[in-house]
Order: sequence, then C-alpha cells, then structure tokens
Amino acid sequence: MTAPGKPPIVAPGHTPGSVTDQISSIVLTRMPRWWWAAFGASFALVMMLLYALTKLVFEGTGIWGLNIPVGWGFAIINFVWWIGIGHAGTLISAILLLLRQEWRTSINRFAEAMTLFAVACAGLFPLIHVGRPWLAYWLLPYPNTMDIWPQFRSPLVWDVFAVTTYATVSLLFWYVGLVPDLATLRDRARQRLAKITYGFLSMGWRGSATHWHNYETAYLLLAGLATPLVVSVHTVVSFDFAVGQLPGWHATIFPPYFVAGAIFAGFAMVITLAVPLRTLFDLKDFITIRHLQNMGKVMLATGLIVAYGYVIEIFMAWYSGNWFEEFMILNRIQGPYRMQWYALLLCNVLAPQLLWIKRVRSTPALLFVVAMFVNVGMWLERFVIVVTSLHRDFLPSSWGMYAGTRWDWAIFVGSIGLFLALLFLFIRFLPMISIFEMRTIVPKTQAREPDEVSP
Repeated sequence: MTAPGKPPIVAPGHTPGSVTDQISSIVLTRMPRWWWAAFGASFALVMMLLYALTKLVFEGTGIWGLNIPVGWGFAIINFVWWIGIGHAGTLISAILLLLRQEWRTSINRFAEAMTLFAVACAGLFPLIHVGRPWLAYWLLPYPNTMDIWPQFRSPLVWDVFAVTTYATVSLLFWYVGLVPDLATLRDRARQRLAKITYGFLSMGWRGSATHWHNYETAYLLLAGLATPLVVSVHTVVSFDFAVGQLPGWHATIFPPYFVAGAIFAGFAMVITLAVPLRTLFDLKDFITIRHLQNMGKVMLATGLIVAYGYVIEIFMAWYSGNWFEEFMILNRIQGPYRMQWYALLLCNVLAPQLLWIKRVRSTPALLFVVAMFVNVGMWLERFVIVVTSLHRDFLPSSWGMYAGTRWDWAIFVGSIGLFLALLFLFIRFLPMISIFEMRTIVPKTQAREPDEVSP
C-alpha cells in the first residue's frame, strides 16, 4: 500500500484499456515532427561516425592524439563510459524485478533498450583500438589451422567474454519481456506489413495460461542470470587498469568503485532520457514523480560510494608511503590536468549532494540538470584515470601531454549520435513502456483509497 502523501506508481484515473491505448498509440500512429528532426540530426552524427571510422581504417590510429607515453586515449575512455551507462538497464530490470519493486515497471523497457544501445556503442571502441579491426576476430577462441589461441591472461580477452555475455543475456531478457507487447501491437496494427512483422516477432503468443507460465519462468531465469552480470562486467572492465603495475591503476578498490560508478552513470542517463520522454509523449501519468525520486535516491547513494572511492584513492596514496602513488595524486591535484580533476569533483561529488533536497528530487528540470552534470563527470573520471596515470611516467624525459584530435571527437560525438538514432528507432517501432506490466499495476492503484494515492 502507498503511504499517505507518497506519490503513486501510476496516476489515478487509468484503466487497463486506457493504458494499452495510450502506450500502443505512440507506436501505431505517426511520429510528431520533432521526432523526424531529432532522428535526422542523430543520423547525421552517425554519418560523421562512419566517415571518421573510414578515415581510421585507411590511415590508422595515427590520426588520433595517441603518443608516447599516452598509448591509451579516447577509445578506452569512451569504451568504459558507454559500458557504465549500460548498467542501469540491467539493474532496473533484473535486480528490482527479483526484489519485487513495482516502481520499475514504467522505466524498465527503455532502460533495457538503453543498455543494448550503450553496449553496441561500447563494442565499437575495442575493435577500432586494436589498430587492425579486420583482425579483431583473433580475440575469439575459434579452431584454426595454425593452432593460435587468444592470450587468456590479457584483460582485453576478458573484456570480450564479459561484454558479449552481458550483451547476449541483456538482449534475451529485453526480447522475452517484449513478447506479450508485440502480440498486443500485432492485434492492434492496421497495416498488413506491421501485422505480419509483429506477429512473427511475438512467436504465436495468445496469452494462454501455458504461455504466461513459460514466460514468467524464462523471465525470472534470465533475471537471475543478468543479476551477477551487473557486478561481473564492470569488475572485469576495471581489471583493464587494476592488473597493470602503474600508479593510478594498480588499485584493489577499482572493482567495487567501477561497479558503483557504472550504476551511478547509468541512472543518470536513464533520468536524462526519462525526463524529456515523459513530457514529449505525455507520459507523466506513467513515469511519475515517484519514479524520478527513486532514481534520484539511487543516484545519490551510488554517488556517495563513488565519492568514497575518490577519498580512498587519496588516502591509500598517502598511507602506502609509495612515492610514485603520492606523485600521481599530487599530479592530478596540481598538474596540467588539474582543471579536469576539479571539474570531475564538481560534477560527481558536489552536484549530486543537491539530491538530498526533496524539492530537487521531485522537480524534473532540476533532476535533469544534476543528471547531465553526472554524465559529464563520469566521462571526465575515465579521462583522468587513463590520461593522468600515463602522461607522466617513471622517466621525466618521456613525459608528454595528450589531447584528442578532431577525429577522436568525431568518433565520440558520432557514437552519441548512434546511441540516439537507435533510441529514436526503438521509440518509433516498439513500446517504450511495458504495456502488460502497467496493466497489472493499474488495478492495484485503483483499488486503493483516494487519500492513499494522492500526490
């Protein structure tokens, strides 16, 4: 039961039929003009990405700003950033499902889609960073005549297995959850092509007791498989750094620190998407203030863990008595990249403290601003970890500065365009909110007393 004064999961006044009509109509009717403009802009960024990748294949990674000693740059920074963004979808869908948190139902569908699109963007960067992307299949343990196998002690190989497993389970989990809604779209579509397409994808769903039993079994099993992946995937990604004997990277706190940071960044991106979508598609009855408040609380909790990680990094550099670790921290604070480090603290430590204030958590515009700060801050965090640990190594004679070239920025901005283009296509052809799960929530909301659901 919802306590008096607590915002409801779904605004009162809806019936199961009205829920189905409102959500399915977004897919089955014409998109507004702003959608075409937004999709056109994002598609233009995808074309820029393809142009930059073509330039990279023909001329090599020399077009990037990589140098000695900074052999890692935007490719690894963007890879870790995108993988982190993909964590919130699995957390919302799988873990909150197992914990029976009903408030997940309004946001789980597009959060799952966001996970898939973020992982797709992340997967680009390891491929192009190897220098010879046409030989990237060497990372796979396939039978070959020369009997050459991947180096399983390499974190790059660990990434391949972790990310592909995560992407596969997330895709299956997302698709299984879509099946009942695809059947709904099949039955409501008017165009023959749409009926055939949705009918094929719904795999003969008729809503029988057997279908529901098989569906719930598969959904729970996939949720159970996806839950440990939330911890394992970004833990493996953190090993890219933690297994290296380099000050700033070789830290045992990295696995939990990276996982918390991934959830932090993921929820920030969910809020970044949820706030405009609920306004543009008039979904305020489904994505309510309660959802925004809960996401703000999760973002605050994980942000505090990330801030704790920053403090522990500084403390351990001092407590260890290691001169190189101390220099690394002092270089971040006083060195040439100090402005990036201070901006990182502003975005990831100070800005989230506003979420202690209930008015900020319950005001969509303010919550959106905080989420945007976190999005920028988490990218800066990866930049600081990668670059400031490399640009001044053990030999002062080899010190150097790093800055991304126009091709680095073109690929990064183009990957954002790819993410947005996939998101707009998802909104156009599939329901962004789970219809059948919302239908099960509505009767519970309607059965409550009026004072129990009043905002």
